[in-house]
Amino acid sequence: MIDRTGYELEVDETFEDPKLDDRLWLPNYLPHWSSRSATRARYDVGGGELRLRIDADQPPWNPEKDGWIRVSGLQTGQFSGPVGSRTGQLRFTDGLVVRESVPVEALYTATYGLIEVRLRATADPSNMVALWLIGFEDEPERSGEICICEIFGRDVAPDTARIGMGIHPWADPSLRDDFEQVALDIDAREAHCYAAEWRLGVVRFYVDEQLVKVVEQAPTYPMQSMLTFYEFADGPESVSDDAAYPKIAVVEGYRGWRPIAGPDARPPAFPGG
Repeated sequence: MIDRTGYELEVDETFEDPKLDDRLWLPNYLPHWSSRSATRARYDVGGGELRLRIDADQPPWNPEKDGWIRVSGLQTGQFSGPVGSRTGQLRFTDGLVVRESVPVEALYTATYGLIEVRLRATADPSNMVALWLIGFEDEPERSGEICICEIFGRDVAPDTARIGMGIHPWADPSLRDDFEQVALDIDAREAHCYAAEWRLGVVRFYVDEQLVKVVEQAPTYPMQSMLTFYEFADGPESVSDDAAYPKIAVVEGYRGWRPIAGPDARPPAFPGG
């Protein structure tokens, strides 16, 4: 079970308000590699739910570099260099150049803590929902990833699911790749809690409070959350009938806890409350 002794709750996002909290979330997905208009999330919020949508008329976020993938995502920070530079978060392929200048914003970019999300995935084989942390990447090597959950619809069945979790180093030479899909006896279409306890030298992964994976390494720098819903396609044609849209992944909550004891204890991310 998750032991919250030694933690203090600093983010408790319940999505009750009908307006997205702009003190915490930016409603785009890596806009510096594309544009804010092409990467703007489609979503509804309020009543205790964030409903990330893929709409029938939604364009791919970056067809030149990432094919026909459509994304609705929120993130808690953004960093990139000027237009024309190669400086930016998550350099996922070669030849990336900043296309649109975005302001540097670090809304929730803590180092160490316990991050939790409660969400309902979809069984649509063309979709995937995920919560992952990426380095703020104000220095190129501060680029590691902690994937808390990555759920492809093709891996969801009524009584079982494979949940991706672990660490990707990207350009961080201090990390090694340690990622797997963990098979669990759950219906991921129902609400479940996925969490990562990120401490000095170790990351522990939990599903519904139960420990399911341990990685004996950890990033040592500020990271931001990426809450994302994808649709994958091989070309411009829709992968589903119009009646299937909007496709929706439902997020019921997101929480962040800071460690207040031990060598990785830190001050509040939001001093003064």
